[in-house]
Amino acid sequence: MTKLKDLKAHLLKAPEVRRHYDAMEEEFALIVSVAKARQRAGLSQAALAKRMKTTQSAVARLESGRGLPSTRTLQRFAKATGHKLKISFEPLRKRG
Repeated sequence: MTKLKDLKAHLLKAPEVRRHYDAMEEEFALIVSVAKARQRAGLSQAALAKRMKTTQSAVARLESGRGLPSTRTLQRFAKATGHKLKISFEPLRKRG
């Protein structure tokens, strides 16, 4: 059976796959940040949902990346987990 990391490495050798993967880098980082913040807060998805006045399935969608959350949702998430939401703009790296 192929390991996930080996499959990922194999797929990312294809330029088209790599381009799409790299284009989603920020979304992946957001998903990881959301999951880590909930875990640092020591909350289950259900407990977080209660604090946010939403459903556990909505929290699961937020953590899965199935759609991009609004800044309002991210603010509610930050407050419910005891974090401060910080959004920044960084200059693009020059290539070439």
